[in-house]
This record gives sequence, structure tokens and C-alpha cells, in this order.
Amino acid sequence: MANTSAIYARIDTNLKENAEGILSKLGISPSSAIQMLYSQIVLNRGMPFDLRLPTAKPTAISGMNKAELDEQLSLGIESLKSGKTYSVEEVDAVLAKEFGI
Repeated sequence: MANTSAIYARIDTNLKENAEGILSKLGISPSSAIQMLYSQIVLNRGMPFDLRLPTAKPTAISGMNKAELDEQLSLGIESLKSGKTYSVEEVDAVLAKEFGI
């Protein structure tokens, strides 16, 4: 038998059940999944995925109060006055990059 060590962790019951259901469909045991994760941590010399806060979603006008809307409109007016404008293509590219839309 290989030299192994036990790992004990507490996780949310629903998360555990959902993850194990997916792993089962893939034919992977929880122990194998943890082994894979640890192997990738070693290979990557860190987590094998990006760790960052979720990107902010753009707020619809209907989700703003009057003060927030006035502030955004003022920023737009100042941008126009300073000659700083963007084409539709530039705006679409920024929205696609920042928000995936």
C-alpha cells in the first residue's frame, strides 16, 4: 500500500453532496478529486485557478437612486465637455471584457 495521509475538512453539506454527485457522474471519487487538486497545486506552485473577487455587474438605471443616476450623468457630461468620447465598438469591447456581455 502507498504511503498516504488522511485529510479532514468541514464543508457545507449541500456543497459536499452537489460536488460528490458531479464527481460520481464523472466516475471520480472524492479522494481522487482531492488528489488531483493537490497534484495541480504542486505542478502550478499555487492554486490551479485564479482567486479573485467576482467582477461587478453593471447596474441598470432602474437599480440606481436619483443621486447615483445624477452622478453618472454628470460624469458623462464632463466626459463630453472634455472631448473624451468612445465609439460604439469601443464601448462594446469594454463591456465584453469587463462584464462578459
